[in-house]
Amino acid sequence: MSNFNFGSGSFCGRTRREFLWEAGAGFTSVALTGMLSSDGFFRSQAMAAEAERKFANPLAPKPSHFPGKAKSVIFLFMYGGPSQVDTFDYKPKLYELDGKTIPVKTKGRGGEKNEGRVVGPKWKFKQYGKSGQWVSELFPHLSNCVDDIAFLKSMTADSPIHGSAMLQMNSGKILSGSPALGSWVNYGLGSENENLPGFVVMLDPTGGPISGAKNWSSGYMPATYQGTIMRSKGAAVIDLNLPAGMTREMQRELLDSLQIENQQHLAARSENSELAARVASYELAYKMQQSAPEAVDLNQESEATQNLYGLNEPRTQDFGKRCLLARRLVERGVRFIQLYSGGNHNDANWDAHGDLFKNHSYHAGNTDKPIAGLIQDLKQRGLLDQTLIVWGGEFGRQPTAEYAEGTGRDHNAYGFTMWMAGGGIKGGQSYGTTDELGAAAVEHPTHVKRLHATILNQMGLDPNRLAYFYGGLDQKLVGVEHVEPIKEII
Repeated sequence: MSNFNFGSGSFCGRTRREFLWEAGAGFTSVALTGMLSSDGFFRSQAMAAEAERKFANPLAPKPSHFPGKAKSVIFLFMYGGPSQVDTFDYKPKLYELDGKTIPVKTKGRGGEKNEGRVVGPKWKFKQYGKSGQWVSELFPHLSNCVDDIAFLKSMTADSPIHGSAMLQMNSGKILSGSPALGSWVNYGLGSENENLPGFVVMLDPTGGPISGAKNWSSGYMPATYQGTIMRSKGAAVIDLNLPAGMTREMQRELLDSLQIENQQHLAARSENSELAARVASYELAYKMQQSAPEAVDLNQESEATQNLYGLNEPRTQDFGKRCLLARRLVERGVRFIQLYSGGNHNDANWDAHGDLFKNHSYHAGNTDKPIAGLIQDLKQRGLLDQTLIVWGGEFGRQPTAEYAEGTGRDHNAYGFTMWMAGGGIKGGQSYGTTDELGAAAVEHPTHVKRLHATILNQMGLDPNRLAYFYGGLDQKLVGVEHVEPIKEII
């Protein structure tokens, strides 16, 4: 019999009968494999071999890249953009230039300008603490804490528009779709409390920020890592109550069945990430129904502690409750807590386009005592060293007026002030400077990415190693280029 030729190749030494016999036998084995698989044969074998493999909670504690100074982060977000030259960035020349039109390059909501009418600071500045840090009269309580604070006076961002600037401050990107900073922390470290969310957000009573839930979204990560809205009054977490007609026992049975289904996927080496995330969410909700009410019960705190946060004064009561709740969450192992001062639009937040004095007096007056109380309370409980506090908005404000009349200031992403305290941060210092008008960073310009890198670093996470594979790339909070933490303040 002749050799069998097929295309350009040949099966030398084999007859057509041999080829068909070998091919046929191979095909029958494929069919047999399919039949056994549909009958559960291989699945049962895999389940037997991996009977000990259990459901892995995506929020279970994970080892850090290196020992971190901080265990938790409290981000005090001053939504709208506080004016650096009226708060912590003392610029004496602005007082004498008040009302004068000078050449200065600015870019904000009103576009680019090459000159503007100077608005002198509306409050006096003084030096405080052993370190002699400058603070305006807006913060009579916080001024007593400057030796614990590192002021970052040369911050820069990529956008002077609220929505995109907030997204960058919260997620590192000016476009939506990326995980928030709190999501990155929980992805990298997990949570030390299985009964509470690892990432908590507390909004201002006037409403949420302009970009909404994108600011605490988990983006392309599983929903397990997204922020959970928690309220300081009423039900701590909305939609946490059992649906009508469902008992606690029925809820437990549902959770058990989901865990079994997920376990079967794991055993069969066909992990279902969506199912795993749903199991984690249901399990967390089940546990939170018992744990959340206790965590937000501020009546357990002494009267002296409540007064320290300003709960005895109507003006500071709301933000004070949220600051006190943040401390209680830190004690219970919650990794990342974000508090918003200001919500909605216009003067409901720090966005002082009209009457600067009225706007900043209101918001600083609501937050000054509670924030100082938070620092003092954490310090006296021995928690400040392991709790990183971050203060700031999405950008700052210009030294010049936005309109022909009035004291309102436009947005400024070229140079603004934020501060950090606790969590291994060296207090009593200022890093970077703006020009003599406070219009732009000139010494040590510090991009938002470096702020994020510093936060991750203090939590024991290498910002240039922490990655999540998505879209064919190892995505990072700080982007693709190497970013250094601000080592001078550590």
